[in-house]
Amino acid sequence: MFCTGLEDGKIRCDLCPRHCSIPLQGTGFCRSRKNLDGTLFAVNYAQAIGGSFDSIEKKPLYHYRPGSVIYSLGPNSCNLSCSFCQNYQVSQQTCPVFEISPHDLAENLKKLGAGQVAFTYTEPFTWYEYIHDFALLAPDVSIVLVTNGYIDQEPLRDILPHISAMNIDLKAIDPDFYRDHCNGDLKAVLDTIEHVYSAGVHLELTNLIIPGLNSSDEEISKLVSRVGEISTEIPLHFSAYHPAYHMTIPPTPASLIASACEYAKKSLRFVYAGNISYGDHTDTVCPACGQRMISRSGRNIVSRVKPEGSCPDCGTKIYGVFR
Repeated sequence: MFCTGLEDGKIRCDLCPRHCSIPLQGTGFCRSRKNLDGTLFAVNYAQAIGGSFDSIEKKPLYHYRPGSVIYSLGPNSCNLSCSFCQNYQVSQQTCPVFEISPHDLAENLKKLGAGQVAFTYTEPFTWYEYIHDFALLAPDVSIVLVTNGYIDQEPLRDILPHISAMNIDLKAIDPDFYRDHCNGDLKAVLDTIEHVYSAGVHLELTNLIIPGLNSSDEEISKLVSRVGEISTEIPLHFSAYHPAYHMTIPPTPASLIASACEYAKKSLRFVYAGNISYGDHTDTVCPACGQRMISRSGRNIVSRVKPEGSCPDCGTKIYGVFR
């Protein structure tokens, strides 16, 4: 899906902003699409990594069915090449996979009584056809995408009606950061975030803070401000980095994550800390009355939010899906 024939047998992939021009027998940047004799094939179709049940909070999604479990799997591919990739063994390198057709996935979930699935671990948009076909086969299963948001607008518009929730990784607010460290484009990601939110799909954002690269007060301020321009309701997760792939910068101190959370909470309603010990920045409090509505301690999740999504103490509407 989403490709254009060019001269000399080349095919332009129109799935993401990279627009790879793929020669005969060649493969695109993400390794998921190959030009076989003039036809572009999704060569990673039904080839999965993962295959396990996770807590929804691990995605991370804190305002989408808190305390629930979700089946998770993903492709062995990615359309960015972040120098600090925290999951590089499965996103940037070829790794073992298992085959599971959309039909088999739907049947397995039905047998297990699982009503939601997360396409995650790497970049789900490089598995576009697989997710599309699964969505048509299993319309009653809620689909979650954990994504870098690097996709063209037409395929995004087409898939959004099938998606229940997303966590988008907003890696930085500096275009140079995306170019130099991710081989990508910030504007394309911001366009995705705006489109997803305006479409009414549940949305949360994650920002991995890397000391010295995107951790300055100015960077945090700009990122928080830009998220607030879209909506102050969108939950924002600041996550701690650890050295991986090509990046050797020391791990993010917990104090830096806590400081970013404190600052962001001045203008955003829901801000959380990730990859550090549980504490004040993992619980959900009502932005109106200040009462704790969701407590999170390891796998112990206790939610007091009413099913319709309101504070049990003052009735304030809370962004999210709580049924």
